[in-house]
Amino acid sequence: MSARIIDGKQVAERLRGEIAARAAALSAAGTTPGLAVIMVGDNPASDVYVRNKVNACEKTGIRSFEHRLPASASRDDVTLLIHRLNADRHIHGILLQLPVPAHIDANAMTGLIAPEKDVDGLHPLNIGRLVAGLPGMVPCTPQGSLLLIQEVTRDLSGLHAVVIGRSLLFGKPMGQLLLAQDCTVTQAHSKTRELPALCRQADILVAAVGRAEMVKGEWVKPGAIVIDVGINRQADGKLLGDVDFAAASKIAAAITPVPGGVGPMTIACLLANTLKAAEKT
Repeated sequence: MSARIIDGKQVAERLRGEIAARAAALSAAGTTPGLAVIMVGDNPASDVYVRNKVNACEKTGIRSFEHRLPASASRDDVTLLIHRLNADRHIHGILLQLPVPAHIDANAMTGLIAPEKDVDGLHPLNIGRLVAGLPGMVPCTPQGSLLLIQEVTRDLSGLHAVVIGRSLLFGKPMGQLLLAQDCTVTQAHSKTRELPALCRQADILVAAVGRAEMVKGEWVKPGAIVIDVGINRQADGKLLGDVDFAAASKIAAAITPVPGGVGPMTIACLLANTLKAAEKT
Protein backbone atom coordinates (compact mmCIF):
# COMPACT_ATOMS: atom_id res chain seq x y z
CA MET A 1 0.00 0.00 0.00
CA SER A 2 1.26 3.46 -0.87
CA ALA A 3 -0.37 6.45 0.80
CA ARG A 4 -1.83 9.39 -1.04
CA ILE A 5 0.38 12.42 -0.48
CA ILE A 6 -1.71 15.37 0.72
CA ASP A 7 -0.15 18.31 -1.13
CA GLY A 8 -0.34 21.30 1.21
CA LYS A 9 1.26 23.59 -1.37
CA GLN A 10 -1.46 22.85 -3.88
CA VAL A 11 -4.31 23.27 -1.41
CA ALA A 12 -2.78 26.49 -0.04
CA GLU A 13 -2.40 27.89 -3.55
CA ARG A 14 -6.07 27.22 -4.23
CA LEU A 15 -7.05 28.88 -0.97
CA ARG A 16 -4.86 31.90 -1.70
CA GLY A 17 -6.57 32.27 -5.08
CA GLU A 18 -9.95 32.40 -3.37
CA ILE A 19 -8.62 34.91 -0.83
CA ALA A 20 -7.17 37.13 -3.58
CA ALA A 21 -10.52 37.26 -5.39
CA ARG A 22 -12.40 38.19 -2.21
CA ALA A 23 -9.74 40.73 -1.19
CA ALA A 24 -9.96 42.39 -4.61
CA ALA A 25 -13.75 42.66 -4.30
CA LEU A 26 -13.41 44.11 -0.81
CA SER A 27 -10.78 46.62 -1.95
CA ALA A 28 -13.04 47.68 -4.83
CA ALA A 29 -15.74 48.39 -2.25
CA GLY A 30 -13.35 50.66 -0.35
CA THR A 31 -11.68 48.41 2.24
CA THR A 32 -8.22 46.95 1.66
CA PRO A 33 -7.43 44.20 4.21
CA GLY A 34 -4.42 45.03 6.36
CA LEU A 35 -2.21 42.75 8.47
CA ALA A 36 0.26 44.10 11.04
CA VAL A 37 3.10 41.82 12.10
CA ILE A 38 5.05 42.60 15.28
CA MET A 39 8.51 41.09 15.65
CA VAL A 40 10.55 41.64 18.79
CA GLY A 41 14.24 40.80 18.54
CA ASP A 42 16.30 39.17 15.79
CA ASN A 43 15.31 35.51 15.67
CA PRO A 44 16.53 34.16 12.27
CA ALA A 45 13.70 31.62 11.96
CA SER A 46 11.12 34.27 12.83
CA ASP A 47 12.66 36.58 10.26
CA VAL A 48 12.08 33.96 7.56
CA TYR A 49 8.49 33.38 8.70
CA VAL A 50 7.73 37.10 8.72
CA ARG A 51 9.23 37.56 5.26
CA ASN A 52 7.11 34.68 3.93
CA LYS A 53 3.97 36.16 5.46
CA VAL A 54 4.68 39.59 3.98
CA ASN A 55 5.28 38.08 0.53
CA ALA A 56 2.06 36.08 0.77
CA CYS A 57 0.14 39.24 1.69
CA GLU A 58 1.47 41.09 -1.35
CA LYS A 59 0.42 38.26 -3.68
CA THR A 60 -3.17 38.19 -2.38
CA GLY A 61 -3.94 41.90 -2.21
CA ILE A 62 -3.57 42.23 1.57
CA ARG A 63 -1.50 45.15 2.82
CA SER A 64 1.22 44.21 5.31
CA PHE A 65 2.66 46.43 8.00
CA GLU A 66 5.88 45.28 9.66
CA HIS A 67 6.77 46.53 13.11
CA ARG A 68 10.22 45.42 14.25
CA LEU A 69 11.28 46.16 17.80
CA PRO A 70 14.73 45.49 19.27
CA ALA A 71 15.24 42.60 21.68
CA SER A 72 15.67 45.21 24.40
CA ALA A 73 12.13 46.54 23.87
CA SER A 74 10.16 46.65 27.11
CA ARG A 75 6.75 45.23 27.86
CA ASP A 76 5.45 48.80 27.78
CA ASP A 77 6.88 49.32 24.29
CA VAL A 78 5.03 46.28 22.96
CA THR A 79 1.86 47.18 24.86
CA LEU A 80 1.76 50.70 23.41
CA LEU A 81 2.26 49.37 19.89
CA ILE A 82 -0.54 46.81 20.25
CA HIS A 83 -2.93 49.45 21.59
CA ARG A 84 -2.07 51.73 18.66
CA LEU A 85 -2.71 48.95 16.14
CA ASN A 86 -5.97 48.01 17.87
CA ALA A 87 -7.19 51.56 17.24
CA ASP A 88 -5.96 51.75 13.62
CA ARG A 89 -8.93 51.27 11.25
CA HIS A 90 -6.57 50.30 8.40
CA ILE A 91 -5.32 47.30 10.39
CA HIS A 92 -7.70 44.31 10.44
CA GLY A 93 -5.32 41.66 11.74
CA ILE A 94 -2.50 41.79 14.29
CA LEU A 95 0.10 39.04 14.64
CA LEU A 96 2.71 38.93 17.39
CA GLN A 97 5.46 36.74 15.96
CA LEU A 98 6.57 34.12 18.48
CA PRO A 99 8.86 33.54 20.25
CA VAL A 100 9.46 36.86 21.96
CA PRO A 101 12.38 37.64 24.34
CA ALA A 102 12.12 36.01 27.76
CA HIS A 103 11.41 39.26 29.61
CA ILE A 104 8.16 39.73 27.67
CA ASP A 105 5.10 37.66 28.62
CA ALA A 106 3.79 36.36 25.30
CA ASN A 107 0.43 35.29 26.75
CA ALA A 108 -0.12 38.71 28.34
CA MET A 109 0.73 40.48 25.08
CA THR A 110 -1.52 38.20 23.04
CA GLY A 111 -4.34 38.98 25.45
CA LEU A 112 -3.98 42.69 24.65
CA ILE A 113 -4.76 42.21 20.97
CA ALA A 114 -8.37 43.08 20.13
CA PRO A 115 -10.19 39.72 19.74
CA GLU A 116 -11.59 40.72 16.35
CA LYS A 117 -8.03 41.42 15.11
CA ASP A 118 -6.48 38.32 16.72
CA VAL A 119 -5.66 36.46 13.51
CA ASP A 120 -3.58 33.90 15.44
CA GLY A 121 -6.70 32.89 17.40
CA LEU A 122 -4.86 32.95 20.74
CA HIS A 123 -6.87 35.56 22.65
CA PRO A 124 -8.69 33.92 25.60
CA LEU A 125 -12.02 35.08 24.18
CA ASN A 126 -11.35 33.37 20.85
CA ILE A 127 -10.15 30.20 22.59
CA GLY A 128 -13.34 30.21 24.66
CA ARG A 129 -15.50 30.67 21.57
CA LEU A 130 -13.77 27.73 19.91
CA VAL A 131 -14.44 25.50 22.91
CA ALA A 132 -18.06 26.69 23.05
CA GLY A 133 -18.56 26.00 19.35
CA LEU A 134 -19.15 29.67 18.55
CA PRO A 135 -17.72 31.60 15.58
CA GLY A 136 -14.43 33.37 16.15
CA MET A 137 -10.80 33.45 15.08
CA VAL A 138 -9.30 29.95 14.90
CA PRO A 139 -5.53 29.29 15.18
CA CYS A 140 -4.03 28.99 11.71
CA THR A 141 -2.13 25.70 11.86
CA PRO A 142 -5.02 23.61 13.28
CA GLN A 143 -7.38 25.28 10.81
CA GLY A 144 -5.07 24.38 7.93
CA SER A 145 -4.62 20.83 9.21
CA LEU A 146 -8.38 20.29 9.26
CA LEU A 147 -8.65 21.52 5.67
CA LEU A 148 -6.00 18.98 4.65
CA ILE A 149 -7.88 16.17 6.40
CA GLN A 150 -11.03 17.25 4.54
CA GLU A 151 -9.14 16.93 1.26
CA VAL A 152 -9.24 13.19 1.92
CA THR A 153 -12.78 12.93 3.27
CA ARG A 154 -15.41 15.55 4.10
CA ASP A 155 -17.34 13.33 6.50
CA LEU A 156 -15.31 12.81 9.68
CA SER A 157 -18.27 11.81 11.82
CA GLY A 158 -17.51 8.94 14.18
CA LEU A 159 -13.83 8.66 13.24
CA HIS A 160 -11.33 8.23 16.06
CA ALA A 161 -8.76 11.03 15.99
CA VAL A 162 -5.61 10.92 18.10
CA VAL A 163 -3.81 14.25 18.51
CA ILE A 164 -0.29 13.96 19.91
CA GLY A 165 0.34 17.37 21.45
CA ARG A 166 -1.49 19.60 23.90
CA SER A 167 -0.15 23.09 23.23
CA LEU A 168 -2.45 26.09 23.18
CA LEU A 169 -1.11 27.01 19.76
CA PHE A 170 -1.96 23.69 18.14
CA GLY A 171 -2.85 20.57 20.11
CA LYS A 172 -5.79 21.86 22.14
CA PRO A 173 -7.49 23.79 19.30
CA MET A 174 -6.92 20.87 16.93
CA GLY A 175 -8.80 18.61 19.30
CA GLN A 176 -11.68 21.10 19.49
CA LEU A 177 -11.91 21.41 15.71
CA LEU A 178 -12.07 17.64 15.32
CA LEU A 179 -14.71 17.39 18.05
CA ALA A 180 -16.77 19.93 16.12
CA GLN A 181 -16.57 17.55 13.14
CA ASP A 182 -18.09 14.79 15.32
CA CYS A 183 -14.84 12.86 15.70
CA THR A 184 -14.08 10.93 18.85
CA VAL A 185 -10.91 12.67 20.00
CA THR A 186 -8.09 11.41 22.19
CA GLN A 187 -5.58 14.04 23.29
CA ALA A 188 -2.18 12.42 23.81
CA HIS A 189 1.14 13.87 24.96
CA SER A 190 4.62 13.01 26.17
CA LYS A 191 3.37 11.33 29.33
CA THR A 192 0.65 9.24 27.65
CA ARG A 193 1.06 5.57 28.49
CA GLU A 194 1.14 2.97 25.70
CA LEU A 195 1.26 5.71 23.06
CA PRO A 196 2.08 3.37 20.13
CA ALA A 197 -0.93 1.17 20.91
CA LEU A 198 -3.16 4.24 21.18
CA CYS A 199 -1.95 5.59 17.86
CA ARG A 200 -2.73 2.27 16.17
CA GLN A 201 -6.40 2.90 17.00
CA ALA A 202 -6.50 6.23 15.18
CA ASP A 203 -8.41 6.75 11.95
CA ILE A 204 -6.87 10.23 11.98
CA LEU A 205 -3.42 10.60 13.53
CA VAL A 206 -2.10 14.13 14.08
CA ALA A 207 1.48 14.53 15.35
CA ALA A 208 2.73 17.79 16.85
CA VAL A 209 5.44 16.94 19.35
CA GLY A 210 8.61 18.52 17.94
CA ARG A 211 10.65 15.30 17.87
CA ALA A 212 12.02 14.11 14.55
CA GLU A 213 10.39 10.87 13.34
CA MET A 214 9.10 9.97 16.79
CA VAL A 215 5.99 8.37 15.31
CA LYS A 216 7.09 5.11 13.72
CA GLY A 217 5.44 3.33 10.83
CA GLU A 218 4.23 0.53 13.07
CA TRP A 219 2.29 3.09 15.14
CA VAL A 220 0.01 3.82 12.19
CA LYS A 221 -3.29 2.07 11.66
CA PRO A 222 -3.66 0.70 8.10
CA GLY A 223 -5.75 3.14 6.09
CA ALA A 224 -5.34 6.05 8.53
CA ILE A 225 -5.03 9.73 7.62
CA VAL A 226 -1.73 11.05 9.02
CA ILE A 227 -1.12 14.78 9.54
CA ASP A 228 2.49 15.63 10.42
CA VAL A 229 2.81 19.09 11.99
CA GLY A 230 6.44 18.73 13.06
CA ILE A 231 9.28 20.69 11.46
CA ASN A 232 12.63 19.54 12.82
CA ARG A 233 15.80 20.88 11.22
CA GLN A 234 18.71 18.46 11.30
CA ALA A 235 22.42 19.28 11.54
CA ASP A 236 22.75 18.91 7.76
CA GLY A 237 19.89 21.36 7.21
CA LYS A 238 17.36 18.71 6.22
CA LEU A 239 13.82 19.11 7.53
CA LEU A 240 12.10 16.12 9.11
CA GLY A 241 8.61 15.78 10.47
CA ASP A 242 7.46 14.10 13.67
CA VAL A 243 6.44 11.03 11.65
CA ASP A 244 8.71 8.51 9.97
CA PHE A 245 7.36 9.38 6.54
CA ALA A 246 8.98 6.55 4.56
CA ALA A 247 7.57 3.86 6.84
CA ALA A 248 4.20 5.47 7.58
CA SER A 249 3.45 6.16 3.91
CA LYS A 250 3.46 2.41 3.27
CA ILE A 251 0.64 1.90 5.78
CA ALA A 252 -1.50 5.04 5.85
CA ALA A 253 -4.19 5.89 3.30
CA ALA A 254 -3.06 9.54 3.16
CA ILE A 255 -0.21 11.50 4.70
CA THR A 256 1.23 15.03 4.66
CA PRO A 257 4.90 15.50 3.69
CA VAL A 258 7.44 17.69 5.50
CA PRO A 259 8.06 20.16 4.07
CA GLY A 260 5.13 20.95 1.78
CA GLY A 261 2.27 19.75 3.94
CA VAL A 262 0.90 21.70 6.88
CA GLY A 263 3.40 24.60 6.61
CA PRO A 264 1.96 26.31 3.52
CA MET A 265 -1.54 26.01 4.98
CA THR A 266 -0.58 27.98 8.09
CA ILE A 267 0.20 31.11 6.11
CA ALA A 268 -2.82 30.65 3.84
CA CYS A 269 -5.10 30.44 6.88
CA LEU A 270 -3.46 33.53 8.38
CA LEU A 271 -4.46 35.41 5.23
CA ALA A 272 -7.94 33.91 5.43
CA ASN A 273 -8.32 35.12 9.02
CA THR A 274 -7.16 38.61 8.04
CA LEU A 275 -9.67 38.73 5.20
CA LYS A 276 -12.41 37.45 7.49
CA ALA A 277 -11.66 40.25 9.96
CA ALA A 278 -11.69 42.87 7.20
CA GLU A 279 -14.99 41.64 5.81
CA LYS A 280 -16.61 42.18 9.21
CA THR A 281 -15.64 45.86 9.41
